[in-house]
Amino acid sequence: MELHLKIVGCILVLISLIHVIFPKYFNWEIELLSLSQINRQLMYVHTFFIGLIVFLMGVFCLVCSSDIVSTKLGARLAFGLFVFWGIRWVFQFFVYSPELWKGKGFETVIHVIFSLMWTYFTVVFFMIWYLQNMPK
Repeated sequence: MELHLKIVGCILVLISLIHVIFPKYFNWEIELLSLSQINRQLMYVHTFFIGLIVFLMGVFCLVCSSDIVSTKLGARLAFGLFVFWGIRWVFQFFVYSPELWKGKGFETVIHVIFSLMWTYFTVVFFMIWYLQNMPK
């Protein structure tokens, strides 16, 4: 499971870095003009902190993988991350509209890639928790 945590950690660090390009890629300078100043700033601030926490999750998985798979605290943290990524998986299918990706080549590929990533993260963290808590 440590190898899977290291893979998850690398992916999370990469995902966190992608947040840097969000404002330019999504054309926020123009798209957010109709919002109030507080709402515009919330988009930037929340994106920064989401990117930061995803980065820290990645570093945590890379640096503490043996502790995560072998300690009670690691199992509890893995359970929390299982819940977090499980809910993110649900949002991928039930919150984002299929109109955002259906019939669009690039967007469909991204949707599939991220769906698989959220599934992988959810399964990895569940398995870590389960393996430490299964009946002996």
